[in-house]
Amino acid sequence: MAAILTGVSLSCSAQKKKIHLDGLYIQWGYNTEWYTRSNIHFNSVVNGVNHNFTIYRAKAHDRNDMDGIYKKPLDFSVPQYNYRIGFYLNKSHTRAIEFNYDHTKYIVYDDQRLRVRGNIGNDYFDKDTSFAYNELHFEHTNGANFYQINYVEQIPVKKVHGRTVFSAIWKLGAGIVFPKTDIMLSNYRVDNRFHVAGYCLGAEGGARYYLGKRLFLEATGKAGFANYLNALGAGNGRVNHHFGYFEVIGLLGYDIRF
Repeated sequence: MAAILTGVSLSCSAQKKKIHLDGLYIQWGYNTEWYTRSNIHFNSVVNGVNHNFTIYRAKAHDRNDMDGIYKKPLDFSVPQYNYRIGFYLNKSHTRAIEFNYDHTKYIVYDDQRLRVRGNIGNDYFDKDTSFAYNELHFEHTNGANFYQINYVEQIPVKKVHGRTVFSAIWKLGAGIVFPKTDIMLSNYRVDNRFHVAGYCLGAEGGARYYLGKRLFLEATGKAGFANYLNALGAGNGRVNHHFGYFEVIGLLGYDIRF
């Protein structure tokens, strides 16, 4: 038993020695996004009337605002943006831990014909219907906001003079959603505050190309899941829903050596 414990201890020590913080990287970029349909439950009291109902299989879209890059170049946070801060875990820079933020916008299409079930006041309904903008409008536009911690691996594809210039990259992580929800319900609009509302999961893959020793471009596709357990609604109410998403991301990055 002592020999086994000694072996485990030595193995753990060896693994610890492999982890070597050898610098970090920073990235900034932009994204566009697609969402799956979502069942959205609303529970609010507006003008003294209880609203407790669900809309089923609602479609939503993003608003990438890419024209903001040239229309308002000094306000670079107008489009849907991303930033990352990563810490390399080994000298070859093939492994890292990354703090990952995606500013995305989620907007439910108006005037959809959807199944709706629940109560407004004393009236119960279970039918297909559509809502005008003033009756119901729902969006996370400042924004849906995914904060994640990722494990990152690079796989060198091409090297020049021993330095990686092109690599495949993948990331896997989890975190929280921190939306700012804007909602219109029965002619009552609230642009809510930022709020921790749930959790998210994401997997990302793509490629990194070095323009020089430290400056690089990165392009990835990301698939994920976001669950808003208690987004802020109208009239001190709550909204809950979840959806899957696919995101295309372009980033400019820079390596910083310790």
